[in-house]
Order: sequence, then structure tokens, then C-alpha cells
Amino acid sequence: MIILPAIDILDGRAVRLAQGRRDQVTDYGDPLERARQFVEQGAERLHVVDLDGAFDGTPRSRSAVVAIARELPIPVEIGGGIRDEATAAAYLDAGLSFVILGTLAVREPELVERLSTRFPGRIIVGIDARDGEVMVDGWVRGSGVSATDLA
Repeated sequence: MIILPAIDILDGRAVRLAQGRRDQVTDYGDPLERARQFVEQGAERLHVVDLDGAFDGTPRSRSAVVAIARELPIPVEIGGGIRDEATAAAYLDAGLSFVILGTLAVREPELVERLSTRFPGRIIVGIDARDGEVMVDGWVRGSGVSATDLA
């Protein structure tokens, strides 16, 4: 079993939101420093989420995420706000090991298939669900698609 520690980035800080609420934030400091700590503690892979990107639909923490991927000796995956081919390719070309697609998988499944062909083994579909329905846009709204149908 591999346990993946996660770093959520909001406004340039490593955070944890209480039940996904932006108004209930615990700040854990510099994302790169947190990532280094996870490696020191034995992490074999790191999961990173750009919360600003997830909520806004456009990645805003790219420089921090790329810095983490370049610094760490372990694979790093990124999700949050990856809503087009150029963004996914830019992350992978910059050194991220994997990109996680959620909203895009619901809205443009054919693009996910194309990316999977272009970047074999490096595309992950993340299915966030509430009561069996896939949630999109950073858990903000339901998609009308069942999680099992998307899977």
C-alpha cells in the first residue's frame, strides 16, 4: 500500500479546508516546506491540489506546484483547475508525474481520452462525488452525472 500525503494550495499557502469551505481554513505554511517534510517522513508520492484553480477554473498555483515537482525526488501529481489540454500538457512538460482531471472528465471525456493517448500512464481521473453524483468546479456544483456512470 502507498499512502499519498496531500497538499492543498490556496492563496499560495498549504491549507486544509473544513469540509471544503473556503471560510474555514487551517494554514500549514509554505507548500514547498510541507512537501519537503513529507519526503523526510518517508512519502513515496505526493498529491497536490490547486484549490484556487479548482474553484476558479484556472490554475493559479502553477509556480509553486512546479517548484515542488522539481525539488522532490518522488513523483508529484496535480489536480485543480486543469480544464484544457494546454494546461495538462504544461504541467506534465514541466516535470509533474501525473495530472488529475475531474471537471474536465465530466465535461469533455473525449479530451481525457486524447490526453491519455498523448501521455500514457500519466492521466488520472478524479471522481469527487456526493450522494452518488459527480461534483465539479471544486465541489461547488453537481454535474448531473452519476459517479458509477463516469467511472
